Amino acid sequence: MADTPAPQPTNPSWERVQLARHPKRPHSLDYIQRLFTNFNELHGDRAFGEDHAIVAGMGWFHEKPVMVIAQEKGRDTKQKIYRNFGCPRPEGYRKAIRLMQLAAKFNRPIVTFLDTQGAWPGKDAEERGQGEAIAYNLREMSRLGVPVIVVVIGEGGSGGALALGVGNRVYMLENAVYSVISPESCAAIIYRDSGKAPQAAAALKMTAPDLLDLGLIDGIIPEPGEGAHTDPDNAAEALGVMLKLALDELSKVSGRELIEERYEKFRRMGAFFTEAAAT
Repeated sequence: MADTPAPQPTNPSWERVQLARHPKRPHSLDYIQRLFTNFNELHGDRAFGEDHAIVAGMGWFHEKPVMVIAQEKGRDTKQKIYRNFGCPRPEGYRKAIRLMQLAAKFNRPIVTFLDTQGAWPGKDAEERGQGEAIAYNLREMSRLGVPVIVVVIGEGGSGGALALGVGNRVYMLENAVYSVISPESCAAIIYRDSGKAPQAAAALKMTAPDLLDLGLIDGIIPEPGEGAHTDPDNAAEALGVMLKLALDELSKVSGRELIEERYEKFRRMGAFFTEAAAT
């Protein structure tokens, strides 16, 4: 009689990476459709052109006007090509900050949805100043005198996600991931083997529970069933509840206090201290 194979150890981090990438997982447009009314998309960076990887516009949330900035991957092959697989180019980031500054001018809260493997790494993006565009957004988002709420709905990849991620409140869906690098790229660099991506996913501490423990996010939005793809309506409802609570709370804070709170929030990240060993 053949020996029964030993059960393989589970890897919750890698399982969540797979759920974050599930082909039927709700994307930004799915949440925009369910949560916001009278959404009017705005286009262009007023310098080069339009980037379809970022969807942005004004809408209404619980009868209050908000600016929505979202990364969109696309669903089928045609849409994915149109959306550049959710990987923004510099003009996308410049469009985003242009509209954020417009929102600040008219005192509109800003909601961003993060869902990208990372910024587009192509030669064209580098020639048009990809790194500068991301750095500019990081600086300017820290100075916005209106509430900024960030939600990681799927993959939050590196600076490509962080360029829209400087918020007063940062939330993650239960099975979303947020990291400086993808597990495959990390494994290729650290282990010289991209096949060790599951091991890298665990080491990166990229899941919502990990990041909440590290103090890098403010809350986790629960997902229904086996993931948001099993019930997009309930997933959107849970996200909407968290958005409303955050907007109600932040609407009572002055613009100056919002800026100071946001600045201090991100300055504290990564600052760890340990006592020196006794000599």
